[in-house]
Amino acid sequence: MHWEPLLKAYEGFLKLEKGLSSNSIEAYLRDIHKLKQFLELKQINAEPRDLQYQHLYDFLVWINELGLSARSQARTLSGLKAFYHYLLVEDLVAKDPTALLEGPKLGRKLPEVLSVQEIDQLLARIDLSKPEGSRNKAMLETLYSCGLRVSELLELKISNIYRAEGFMRIIGKGDKERLVPVSPRALKEIDLYMPDRNNLQIQPGSENVLFLNRRGRMLTRVMVFTIIKDLAKAAGIQKSVSPHTFRHSFATHLVEGGADLRAVQEMLGHESILTTEIYTHLDRDYLKDTINQFHPRS
Repeated sequence: MHWEPLLKAYEGFLKLEKGLSSNSIEAYLRDIHKLKQFLELKQINAEPRDLQYQHLYDFLVWINELGLSARSQARTLSGLKAFYHYLLVEDLVAKDPTALLEGPKLGRKLPEVLSVQEIDQLLARIDLSKPEGSRNKAMLETLYSCGLRVSELLELKISNIYRAEGFMRIIGKGDKERLVPVSPRALKEIDLYMPDRNNLQIQPGSENVLFLNRRGRMLTRVMVFTIIKDLAKAAGIQKSVSPHTFRHSFATHLVEGGADLRAVQEMLGHESILTTEIYTHLDRDYLKDTINQFHPRS
């Protein structure tokens, strides 16, 4: 049986025989759709009955690298096991390839994920009466709303913000460029920051740099790290928080909200999982729609 009729039958099983709520059914189906997307992106033309342990293991490695939290990975694995249990009971597969599946042990701890509430708590601790307050708020809102690396944030140019289109042009690793949708909220905070920025004595070479220190120069990574650490402490957040936490939270919130993995991958500018060619067909309107539909800031 092909994917679509099989998923339709599985949906009926979850609704009629398991009596699950619509939210629970949607979560189960989302896990299987993630697997289906992974196979498409890896150009693996296979039906569920054809998949082996290694296919599913590679899928779990992939979502780990994508940045899903440990909890989300565990839930996805649970969804896969439930799906294949159904196929086994219905005699649609001869054996269960998830039986020995435990989740990838990659030898590294994933960064912490902040909830939307925790991000709001952290931002609320910014003292807007201080000269750097509006800058810090605009900076962290941009970091979270756009999923930027800290280096990309520090090097962000005013001329690379396309307000009318709602995009930022980002220069990523290896000087590779990408366009990332920017939320109206981030743009608003940038607008509130600009008068303070323009009152600085801006040093030669920094005229086009968006976020500056009080001496009119580009910020350092250490300074951004310190700002975030101090705010997290003031907000009573016990997690280990760094600039990358915002990027990781950006990706996790989008994916957990149901965003297409290909769009998230494109916006992150990652190449460790997929080659660029796989998702060059994604247009800017599609990426912008993904942000508008799934990101908490939209």
